[in-house]
Amino acid sequence: MKIVALDGYTMNPGDNPWDDLAVLGDFTVYDRTESSQIVERAGDAEIIVTNKVPLRRSTLDALDALRFITVSATGYDIVDIDAAAEKGVPVSNVPVYGTETVAQHVLALVLELARRPAFHDEAVRQGEWNAQPHWCFWKTPLIELAGKTMGIVGFGRIGHRIGELASAFKMNVAAYDPYHGDTPGYASFSWMDLEELFEQSDFISINCNQTEDNIGFVNRRLIGLMKKTAFIINTSRGSLINEEDLAESLNNEKIAGAALDVVSKEPIESDNPMLSAKNVILTPHIAWAALDARKRLMKETVENVKAFLSGKPQNVVNLKKIK
Repeated sequence: MKIVALDGYTMNPGDNPWDDLAVLGDFTVYDRTESSQIVERAGDAEIIVTNKVPLRRSTLDALDALRFITVSATGYDIVDIDAAAEKGVPVSNVPVYGTETVAQHVLALVLELARRPAFHDEAVRQGEWNAQPHWCFWKTPLIELAGKTMGIVGFGRIGHRIGELASAFKMNVAAYDPYHGDTPGYASFSWMDLEELFEQSDFISINCNQTEDNIGFVNRRLIGLMKKTAFIINTSRGSLINEEDLAESLNNEKIAGAALDVVSKEPIESDNPMLSAKNVILTPHIAWAALDARKRLMKETVENVKAFLSGKPQNVVNLKKIK
């Protein structure tokens, strides 16, 4: 069974070996693969492993040997799952590996927005403290989280964990999810519709999957409902936010700030409006990437391949579409 990993560097930059997958077949791993190279590199592969290399219909149509795709991530929007289903190819993802690390990154961004320690560290190193006549100074408002409202859009595993962490800071937690289940037992929790959540939250965390229906749903209208003192955080998919609308709101100081781990096209392009927007913190899609999380991701990727080879594929996201 020929197995090809198209962009192995993201999972294993040198600290997370592919050994357990390599023993399952004729295995080849590439650090990165351009779209134009996929067919050449994986044309005879029966199993493809991808993290962020997109597999669109035109590409899938050219992969005649393909029998299984496993996405080494929770989000699987990079794969045309309908086209894969038409070929009878199951697509699996890894739904649970990143709950802790992504939630932790969200809270790190919340704390950075609220207290700006890195910003003030740089100010000290530039001599601004030394030049002050007073014994301390601050250049931004310093926000206490207790009593503030954390609004969470998308209340799955990661959303729940963010809520737990926010509750530990004595924040009120509000959530929007069209498929919400049981109400969690936080000290202060409420379900809200989307508009109400944007109106009432002090911090908004976007944690939903990307679908054809929600691209750019965080737009001028929703952002316009936010408090002038509110912040928005996105660690999900960059395309969920209309970046032009967000940049306009930031530059006109209609909201207090944003923290983004994801952008619409990655790596970020030089003309992305977020690079020049006011009061925005950018990290390079690293919320998922702690070594502990990548080890779990590797383990579950291997388990997905083993399950397929045993005839009982798991975590299949297009099962109902396969005829």
